[in-house]
Amino acid sequence: MSHDHAHHHGHDHAHHTSEKNIKAAFFLNLIFTVLEIIGGFYVNSVSILSDALHDMGDSLSLGLSWYLHNKSKQKADAKFTFGYSRFSLLGALINSVILIVGSCFVVYEAVNRLFHPEHPDAKGMLYFAILGIAVNGYAAYKLIGGKSMNERVVSWHLIEDVLGWVAVLIVSVVMMFANAPWLDPALSLGITLFILYNVIGRLKETLFIMLQGVPADVDTEAIKAEILKLPNVTTMHHVNVWSLEGEHHVYTAHVKTQGITTFAEMLEVKRNVKNILKKHPFTHFTIEVEVEGDDCELSTP
Repeated sequence: MSHDHAHHHGHDHAHHTSEKNIKAAFFLNLIFTVLEIIGGFYVNSVSILSDALHDMGDSLSLGLSWYLHNKSKQKADAKFTFGYSRFSLLGALINSVILIVGSCFVVYEAVNRLFHPEHPDAKGMLYFAILGIAVNGYAAYKLIGGKSMNERVVSWHLIEDVLGWVAVLIVSVVMMFANAPWLDPALSLGITLFILYNVIGRLKETLFIMLQGVPADVDTEAIKAEILKLPNVTTMHHVNVWSLEGEHHVYTAHVKTQGITTFAEMLEVKRNVKNILKKHPFTHFTIEVEVEGDDCELSTP
């Protein structure tokens, strides 16, 4: 019986700049979120409060990205033998739960306002919208040309925020000239339902990875078919595929062989299997080669 284990690691060359940009965007977003919550209550606008919720979600994403970016660099140890990359999933889960709870509060408040309209301060809304477009626009500009996936994802969040503030700006201008207090809660519902739609989708993805579902970019049957075409390989079993955090995947399998009489032939089978797996997005793979008469001690799944 032969056992083979391999690791492949990627490198983030723009790591320092990425971290600096995310850090700057985080502090900018956090300060503005606090201002928004105070301002939302002050100008009596539920749409500003729902934008504050969206920005709070982005602040959490930025903060967790920044913290976990450092945490995930920690090498594997006796406690976490695969390393710390899965900590990012925990961050996504916490972020999603906070946003869903916050969204429910805003939806309740907005529906209540639709039936019992209150007049928000349209001029105050306008000033906040201009400030919101400026702050989020600058943060998005800092990250839009980013090399890392993290920066690109976060910049899209910030662009969404800019669009949300453009909507607040338009509504505030309309409300300065027309008596339409229902526009504020209607806009708030639109923004919050959009957030909920995205968050629930992201939560489903996170839970799928946590529950060790097969990654969408891996075709297990195609890989198996390719391996079974190799000389001396008869069957495969205990094939397990999962993802560490959505980007780095793991593959383990037992490969049954026949007609192998020398150790060199066994090594050749292993080499061939490894060459197939290297073409796919696996960071870790473990292959166990079984020869005739070498019965697997694990029960058949």
